Amino acid sequence: MRRSDPNRVTLAQLQRRSSRTSEDVDEGATPTLRDLAEALSFSPDDGRIWLGDQRMVLWRSSTFGSLRAELIARLGQEQARSLLTRVGYAAGARDAELVRRTWPDSDPVNAFHAGPQMHKLGGIVRPEAIAFEFDIARGSFHADFWWHDSSEDDEHIAAFGIGTEPACWMQTGYASGYASAFMGKFIVYREIECRATGAGACRLVGRPADEWEDPELDQHYFAPELSAAGIRRSLAEPAIAASARSRSLAPAARSEQQSALVGISSSFSAARHLIERVAPTPATVLFSGPSGAGKELFAQTLHAISPRAAAPFVAVNCAAIPDTLIEAELFGVERGAFTGASSSRAGRFERAQGGTLFLDEIASLSFFAQGKLLRALQERRIERVGGSREIAVDVRVVAATNVDLRTEVRAGRFREDLFFRLNVFPIALPPLKERRDDIPLLMEAFLRRYGEQYGRRVAGFTPRAVQALLQYDFPGNVRELQNLIERGVIMAGPDEPIDVVHLFRGGEMGAPHGLSPGPDGRLTEQVAGVASRAPRTQVGEPDAELYRDALVAARYNVSAAARALGLTRAQMSYRLGRLGLI
Repeated sequence: MRRSDPNRVTLAQLQRRSSRTSEDVDEGATPTLRDLAEALSFSPDDGRIWLGDQRMVLWRSSTFGSLRAELIARLGQEQARSLLTRVGYAAGARDAELVRRTWPDSDPVNAFHAGPQMHKLGGIVRPEAIAFEFDIARGSFHADFWWHDSSEDDEHIAAFGIGTEPACWMQTGYASGYASAFMGKFIVYREIECRATGAGACRLVGRPADEWEDPELDQHYFAPELSAAGIRRSLAEPAIAASARSRSLAPAARSEQQSALVGISSSFSAARHLIERVAPTPATVLFSGPSGAGKELFAQTLHAISPRAAAPFVAVNCAAIPDTLIEAELFGVERGAFTGASSSRAGRFERAQGGTLFLDEIASLSFFAQGKLLRALQERRIERVGGSREIAVDVRVVAATNVDLRTEVRAGRFREDLFFRLNVFPIALPPLKERRDDIPLLMEAFLRRYGEQYGRRVAGFTPRAVQALLQYDFPGNVRELQNLIERGVIMAGPDEPIDVVHLFRGGEMGAPHGLSPGPDGRLTEQVAGVASRAPRTQVGEPDAELYRDALVAARYNVSAAARALGLTRAQMSYRLGRLGLI
């Protein structure tokens, strides 16, 4: 086999990489075990662990064993094995996507090798390669591994003792999902030896599904059981009905409904559920939450999924309009009502007829304007300034505030009767630091948006940048994250990933509050997304001075510094990290 074929690798190549320590690996051999360890960060302040942009959970092996035993007892061994195999398959596919996204320049052998390394990093198993060969272009694949000290076997043996069938179900599914994601075809791993059957170690062999002589022995574990399919069908019926309702909306409203809101956190999902509940009604909605949390975007989505979607959505920032003009802006003005009123003009209530009127920063209204608004909400009728006739309005009012209106009422700055009129259906939006699970999704959404808007091709985010954004407190909430990503897209070079230096250029980074594994395996504090290890900056070394000077000369553009020294970007990035210069 010729090494010039970048998609074809052999055991010898794998062993050459596997035999190196994290200190030995250099030329573009990412992701090494050290790279993977540095992508793992602990945020004890808010109880989260991250691997890249994926949230992780640290739990006892015995807890997994109890869950596994309960599944076997409740579902039977075949269904429990099928369930755990599919869960492992999904985990493997997600990890493959994480590796490809985080280290896009990694060569195929190291990308594949990262899967077993991630299993080892997670304390699940210690893999050892026996044979490994693949060719993505031809679709050929063969892998043979020893898996030592399987935690899944430990728990199975503790619960059921030595038996006659292999027990590493989730790990087999993981290996299959990881390889399938890289190969673009269904790869099936089979456990041909297992400690749960009395063997000294577990042995897994992977091949394309169609190359096994009896593929049905394994493939049916990857397909949901009929009972699970029935459950999915029952759950799909409400989704089909909701889809039909969505199709009845205008095309623009459907597009906005599908793409505007991004998030999966529990607090985000709760807020999204509330607007879906209230959307079919004409009830007044009051959004509360800090500035930049997305109150107007939620209001727009509420309008888009409501029966009023075809009518106007009119937004008013109450804080931006002087007290002397707020009445004319809301209710309109008749010609000659005051000096300069040379023509009649409709106000925001009339312009939103049949639709939604969004009143942002409602607490900034004066007492006089609050009284006028209260009457309009009660009577559903308005009078223009200088007018003598009442105008009926059919408008849904949605208000928003970044202060506690109950506190404002107690302080005498907000009318209690208006508060109760607005507080028909309150929805609280949390700050971004309380919905960190949404940060990776928002990062990707903003990256796509500004990449397309500015015509820039950016290669994702570096692991340091991901960690820094996951640990940052975001006093400006989603708006600040959006601004940081926009800045990063502008600053990053072509095909260069966004790094910390591209994002935090205005003193935004606060005190460190994250932990990451150090070289000795202990958790150490991070600074700006980088683990703070001692010693980090070895400026006494000649190479450190050379690389630092090149980095400064290139204005901290790693790609440009690499070109100046005749290195690849991967080489430069690794050496800078090893010397503590990034």
